[in-house]
Amino acid sequence: MGFSGSNSKENAGAKRAIGGDLAKVLPYQPRSWIFTPHLLKLNLVILVPLLSQSSCGYDGTMMNGLQTLPQWHDYFNNPSAALLGLLNACVPIACILSFAPVAWLSDKYGRKFSITAGLLSIFVGSALQAGAVNVGMFIGARFILGISAALISQPSPLAKVTTLYNTFYYLGSVIAAWATYATFTRDSTWAWRIPSLLQIAIPSFQLCFLWWVPESPRWLVANGRVEDARAVLTKYHGNGDENSELVAFEMLEIQETLRLEKEAAHQNVWRDMIATKANRKRTYISIWIGVTGQWLGVGVVFYYLYLVLNSAGITSVKDQTLINGGLTLWNWLWSIAGALMVDRIGRRTLYLTSLSGMLVSYIIWTVLTSRFAATSSTPLGYVVVAMIFIFYVFYDVGALVLFQAYTVEIWPYRYRSNGLALVYITAYASLIVNLFVNPIALERIGWKYYIIYCCLIGIALVGVYYMFPETRGYSLEEIARVFEGEGAHVPNGSMVLDEVHHIVASDEKAGKVDITVVNVEDISS
Repeated sequence: MGFSGSNSKENAGAKRAIGGDLAKVLPYQPRSWIFTPHLLKLNLVILVPLLSQSSCGYDGTMMNGLQTLPQWHDYFNNPSAALLGLLNACVPIACILSFAPVAWLSDKYGRKFSITAGLLSIFVGSALQAGAVNVGMFIGARFILGISAALISQPSPLAKVTTLYNTFYYLGSVIAAWATYATFTRDSTWAWRIPSLLQIAIPSFQLCFLWWVPESPRWLVANGRVEDARAVLTKYHGNGDENSELVAFEMLEIQETLRLEKEAAHQNVWRDMIATKANRKRTYISIWIGVTGQWLGVGVVFYYLYLVLNSAGITSVKDQTLINGGLTLWNWLWSIAGALMVDRIGRRTLYLTSLSGMLVSYIIWTVLTSRFAATSSTPLGYVVVAMIFIFYVFYDVGALVLFQAYTVEIWPYRYRSNGLALVYITAYASLIVNLFVNPIALERIGWKYYIIYCCLIGIALVGVYYMFPETRGYSLEEIARVFEGEGAHVPNGSMVLDEVHHIVASDEKAGKVDITVVNVEDISS
């Protein structure tokens, strides 16, 4: 079989994206993945869990859309700013209470188990919300939907897959925004009950195909199911070839990484996350991503767009729902573009570009809104809307797609679930404060509140510049060296590669490579 080394241009691109050692064993694919059966199956299988983020996106945008509907406000007696904050904060509160047990649950029983439980929970929460007869019932439904969000938020540890995972947030947003637009003319409570009920559409599709999604190979190896892991990699990465050097490399690297981490393991994973200088830096970065990610000014628009548009003089329900729908579609397209740029541009460069553009556009947005407040110029109000769209371009191509991807990459496997949980806990804790503060501040001080976000984006930009290392060009296992140096507990890529070539060369005569009996004890960093 051919390998990527036979095409120098493609090999150079692979080295930049995933690192030289892994690139050396990539099989040469002369055709696009669309026309390569096993890669097509792989991408279709990946699509099912990716859609989990669409359910989260649907929920957030649906709540934003419902707030533009007079039918919803009338039924719940025009909720105050504080009550609006509570209705939106129910989901992140439930997530914070759920993430620690969900991390344990997914590590013990697998990602498929957690996703299935989460999808079923969405059915319960959506039914309760659609049938809500009072605010208390609506809040209870929101809380259940928050638990489901924690259960289904288990992205892949692969950078491009994880960044694409975040783009699917906007797919759900697009569906929710236009569902609200389609029902806003109904002169009954069904104007908001229908969008609430339609929240089960995406989970229904996922449940139909989840059976065919394989479990994570890393989870299988970590739980002693080495043969099952090899079978998954052989089917989807090796095109059924048991002698595949790529599969052999991946299996050896996974096994060796888990062995080294097991040797270095202590009883308390959370304590270990601050026990070393490298882990403290990872922890600090994770907290920084979680906190600043919710204080970049995005939540103002995503959860309270109708208040922002009111401040710009756009008060028509039709105009507000139409802008909401257009913005979600705009965001989805730009987030896909950002996900595809991660391996080409690099994480750090993309992050810095994203925050710089957000800062400039937010400053202009703030100035324009202040001028509208002084002049009430209708054209100026629409220019404000244009600046919101420009702001989201920079957010979508960097800060959004890297929110989870960068975190997943910097943590070794043993800490990965906890590291991701830490990001979500800090993010949702920040979001809760954000959701309560935003409507009250917008109601009382108007456009002056935006000045605070301009300052916070600037602080986030400085933090990324001084703290965030570049991780492009390394495998998940090799990234540990970026933080810990050559003494990191990771397998030596060259030695693993040499071992793979030796095994394949010697065992091809027998017609099979038995990865489960490979002695990896002598392969160390």
